[in-house]
Amino acid sequence: MSAARTTSARTTDVIVIGAGIVGCAVAYFATAAGLSVTVIDRDLPASGTSSRCEGNLLVSDKELGPELALTQYSLGLWTGELAEFAARWEFEAKGGIIVASRESSVASLNRVTRAQRSFGINAIALDPDQLREREPHITPAALGAAYYPEDSQVQPMLAAGHLLALAVDRGATVVTGAPVTEVVRTGDRITGVRTPAGDFAAAHIVNAAGTWAPEVAALAHVDVPVLPRRGFVMVTEPLPPMIGHKVYAAEYIDNVGSSSDGLQASPVVEGTPAGTILIGSSRERVGFDTTVSTAALGLIARNAAALFPFLATTRILRHYHGFRPYSPDHLPVIGPDPRAPGLWHACGHEGAGIGLSVGTGKLLAQAMTGAEADLDLTPFAPERFAAGPPATEPAPAAATTIPQEETA
Repeated sequence: MSAARTTSARTTDVIVIGAGIVGCAVAYFATAAGLSVTVIDRDLPASGTSSRCEGNLLVSDKELGPELALTQYSLGLWTGELAEFAARWEFEAKGGIIVASRESSVASLNRVTRAQRSFGINAIALDPDQLREREPHITPAALGAAYYPEDSQVQPMLAAGHLLALAVDRGATVVTGAPVTEVVRTGDRITGVRTPAGDFAAAHIVNAAGTWAPEVAALAHVDVPVLPRRGFVMVTEPLPPMIGHKVYAAEYIDNVGSSSDGLQASPVVEGTPAGTILIGSSRERVGFDTTVSTAALGLIARNAAALFPFLATTRILRHYHGFRPYSPDHLPVIGPDPRAPGLWHACGHEGAGIGLSVGTGKLLAQAMTGAEADLDLTPFAPERFAAGPPATEPAPAAATTIPQEETA
C-alpha cells in the first residue's frame, strides 16, 4: 500500500475488482443506483470460476440461516426485477429433486422438507411412484425424494456477460488484462488501485476477485480467508430428453457443508436444452492445482451411473473443472471492511456464486449509496473471521442434515 501518485488517476464512484458474475452483478446494480462504475479484471470477463460451473440457482441445498435468506432474496431478483432479461441468460425454472435410497435417508429428508417449508421453501415430498413419474430413468433403488420447483438454472457466462453489458449501457467502463498491483491509501482510507493499465480512484473499492480475493485483500493489509476448492463436471454426448430436473443424491448437501480437504463426490445430474447431460460433482482443496484427477472423474461417473443407470453406457465428450471460492464458515464475505475504510468485499460464495450474485450486487449497491439494505449484512461481515464466527441460530442438525447415501 502506498500514497497516491501525483499523476492523474481516472476517477469513478465505484471500482469493481473482478469481472466474474459477482463483480458483473455489483456493476449492474451500482449503475442502476446511479453510481459510476469501473470494472477491472486481470483477464477477461467471466474467464475464471464463472466459466467453469453449472449455473445453479438452488434453494434445495441451503441450510437454514443467513445463506438461505440471501438465496431467497436473490431468487426473487432473478424471477422479478431481472425477469425481463431471462432469455438472455437462458433462465430455466427446471426444479430440483433430492433422491434418497435408504429408509433412514427418506426419514431424514422428510424432516428436512418440514423444516424448510417453515422458512418459506416450497419443498414437496415424493413417493417412489411420484418420483418415477417425474424422472422415469431414475435408479430402482430410490425409495423417495423431495422436489423443489424453485430450483433454477442460468447459463453462467451469458448471465455474467449480459449483466456487464447492461451496466456498460448505463455508462460503466470495463478494463481487462489489468491485474491490480497496488492499493492506494489517502490518509486512513483506501481510495484507489494501480494496474498496468493505469491508476484508478474511487470512493468505493469492491473486491469481487473470487478465488483471488485474498490477494486483493492482502494489498490492503487485511485477511480474507477464502480458499480455492476444485471441482469437476463431465459433459455427455447429446441425447434425447432423458432427465427433466436437476437431480442429486442426498449426500450432496453434506458435501456442500463439509470443510474437509479431501476428495468428496456426490452425484448431481441434469439435462440441457442442447441434449447433453452435465454430471457432477466433486470437491477438494488442492490449492490451484489444475491437474486432471482421474480419481475424481471416475468417482463422479460411478456415482452418476448409480443414480441414473443408463449413464453407464453413455459417452462422455469432455470434462472441465474450476475453483470454487470457499469460505471457512460456508458464508460469503459481503460488505464494507472496517479494517480498511473504502474497501468492500463480495467474495467467498463457493458453489452458490451464480445464484447469490444478484442479491450480493443489489445489497452492496444499497449500502454504498447509503440506503438501508434489504437484508442485514452482519452475518457476512468481512471482519468476522478475526473476531470469531458471527452469532447465528442454526436449526438443529437433525432438521437440516441428511445421512449420506451409499454410492457405487
